[in-house]
Amino acid sequence: AMEGVDYRYGKNNKEAITRVKKELKVIAELNFCAYFLITWDVVSYAMKRGYYHVGRGSGANSIVAYCLKITDVDPIALDLYFERFLNHKRTSPPDFDIDFSWDEREDVQDYIFKRYQAEHTALLGTMSTFKDRAIIREIGKVMGLPKSEIDSFTDPSQGHIHRNNPTFNKILAINERMNSMPNQRSIHAGGVLISEEPLTYYTALDLPPKGMPTVQWDMYEAELIGLDKYDILSQRGIGHIREAVQLVLKNKKERVDIHDFKSFRYDKNLNAQLRAGTPIGCFYIESPAMRQLLKKLECEDYLTLVAASSIIRPGVASSGMMKMYIQSYHNPQNVKYLHPVMKEQLEETFGVMVYQEDVMKICHHYAGLDMADADILRRGMSGKYRAKIEFDKLVQRFFDKAKEKGRDEIVTKEVWRQVSSFAGYSFSKAHSASFAVESYQSLYLKTYHPMEFMVAVLNNYGGFYQRWVYVHALQQTGAKVNLPCVNHSDSVVNITGDEVYLGLIGIQGLENKLIEIIPQERKQNGDYTDLEDLIKRTYLSLEQSLILIRVGALRFTKKSKKELLWEVHNYLGNKTKILADKELFHIPTREYVLPSLENHLIEDAYQELELLGFPITLNMFDLLKTDYRGDILAKDLEKHEGQIVKMLGNFVCDKTV
Repeated sequence: AMEGVDYRYGKNNKEAITRVKKELKVIAELNFCAYFLITWDVVSYAMKRGYYHVGRGSGANSIVAYCLKITDVDPIALDLYFERFLNHKRTSPPDFDIDFSWDEREDVQDYIFKRYQAEHTALLGTMSTFKDRAIIREIGKVMGLPKSEIDSFTDPSQGHIHRNNPTFNKILAINERMNSMPNQRSIHAGGVLISEEPLTYYTALDLPPKGMPTVQWDMYEAELIGLDKYDILSQRGIGHIREAVQLVLKNKKERVDIHDFKSFRYDKNLNAQLRAGTPIGCFYIESPAMRQLLKKLECEDYLTLVAASSIIRPGVASSGMMKMYIQSYHNPQNVKYLHPVMKEQLEETFGVMVYQEDVMKICHHYAGLDMADADILRRGMSGKYRAKIEFDKLVQRFFDKAKEKGRDEIVTKEVWRQVSSFAGYSFSKAHSASFAVESYQSLYLKTYHPMEFMVAVLNNYGGFYQRWVYVHALQQTGAKVNLPCVNHSDSVVNITGDEVYLGLIGIQGLENKLIEIIPQERKQNGDYTDLEDLIKRTYLSLEQSLILIRVGALRFTKKSKKELLWEVHNYLGNKTKILADKELFHIPTREYVLPSLENHLIEDAYQELELLGFPITLNMFDLLKTDYRGDILAKDLEKHEGQIVKMLGNFVCDKTV
């Protein structure tokens, strides 16, 4: 950790050194050295393998984690409290959330099981319980009721109809007894347990289809036993970033230091994109709701993005907290603070307790609670602290300590009301900051290497929108997007210069083995010369040949689709597939003189719609029977605020407001 101080803060940074020593003391006293070292070991393995990771959650409050490269969030710069992550009074163990790319997590998990031995390592289980209408359905099935009657019983609007139905009343009686009872066991999204003693000392293990031992209880039982969990998670956003960096190196011969976040956050071009609300493809900030929020805030800096990442969550908007923040953000002069301490501690967020750390700050600086008690109080208000008696004592201590500091009783009651109301919706600042770092990394690649970035987004899937939206965004970068071609396409989308070929994997109905075989065979033995050569070298069936012809993947032959369709039927005849036998002599296929066969672009577009999900030859507007294109363009919409206008658009998604 001390070596990491030099890397993160330079030589002789007294503030950083002091905080690291303070944290190390607490970590040692609470016996969490092994926990940090194991997490560091896992992250170090991933970095040696060239895997990207994001350390998030409350663990990002720790400067030790920052110096060990577990996280990329500077807790000093963001005024993050270590006590939010770990303190002497916290009874539940902390945990790091470590995200890896969706296609690299399994290798990391495999390393953990091998490094710490299978008998000491297992995936964490979960327990789903019976809830609400699902109980009625299950009981109805057991009683042999028809589906229509079960549907009627589960419809709240028909409850009055069944009030005197004895079967319905019997089900309701059982329902009350079954509510929250265990239903079935499953596997935690990413939790891994590592124990000093073999795990079979504590529980029997399952071996589910994933092939990794899994304990038969959840995180709460693990906590009671004293076992710490390691959250090894995955997401597509990291895959976007990783592959984009690789593509930039391959296509432009440029190396990108994607971890140079300190320069990213002050880049005017990146912040201009944030303000414009145009980060399609960028992690966490591409959804309509987030883009709308960024525009409302006129967001153009990292700290505002951190706040936006927090207040965008479900429940916050309905609480009125988002609206309050937006209004205060644009009119800070109108913000009224209850007390000078509130102004001092909440000026960054304009009087709104956006973060859980804000709740802790007020409890500490206004009422005088120590940070450990402030964290317990925060957990209690968010419903995560189970000891109600202890929580009630802390609430009373809040008022008692405030009185000792000479705070006005009426003001204290209002401060407590605000603290308790915000606590249920506030979010970990460290968590939001971690997400915002990844958002900036995505935004950097989209801004300076847009073609490579959008190709990476397409290849890693997982974005908010349908695939055609990202293809359209790729076209807007100036890339020439081509239909799949057996002589140019790989299994996934590829790019050379500004020439992009869609991957074979995107063709609906094409068999997985052919998606791999076609580019492999081409790379080993050269380009395909014609349809017959393709069939013989890849053993295409008639059905698969038709798919490739119709999607335009054989246009290199310079023959029309209709000519190729004649040719493939002539060659394969009634055979469903070509036999994998080597020919002793080549017997040429008989050729016929065909009449002129016309091909229309609109036919191609509809076939592309069927096989790709979107057209490339034409755009969606070209398929309309009318030439009408609306009165204004989307880019001019803001100029007509308050007016009734007509526009023509392609439906992407809807957002309830």
